[in-house]
Amino acid sequence: MRIEEIERQLVEEFAVFSDWMDKYEHLIELGKSLPPFDEKSKVEQNLINGCQSRVWLDATFENGRVYYTADSDAIITKGIVSLLVRTLSGQPPQDILAANLDFIESIGLKENLSPTRANGLLAMIKQMKLYALIYEPELKVKN
Repeated sequence: MRIEEIERQLVEEFAVFSDWMDKYEHLIELGKSLPPFDEKSKVEQNLINGCQSRVWLDATFENGRVYYTADSDAIITKGIVSLLVRTLSGQPPQDILAANLDFIESIGLKENLSPTRANGLLAMIKQMKLYALIYEPELKVKN
């Protein structure tokens, strides 16, 4: 499924909730659904700088696509990173780099985050795009 389609799904999913407390509850549930993050990967190198809470992000490159795994020690943050993993994982590097991630604004997440969480969100996106940038040359070499 393309990034835009996943974003559309997320917008529809969050449109069900009129109240932001319900959206936060949904974020928490999404965070709980993240696949387990290997404890051995909880190293300094995988910590995202710029997040108030601790967020670990790792990526692998297989068959021309980037796959992300992530975890956080904060439940809301874990939900936020789960949205990004759901949207970007399994996508080609060039699609990740081109993604606008408009769903963040469409679901109202951007204006309902504290400034520190908003900075953390930007740091997560930046790190995911950096991984895509790193893997993009590998794609060119294999083609």
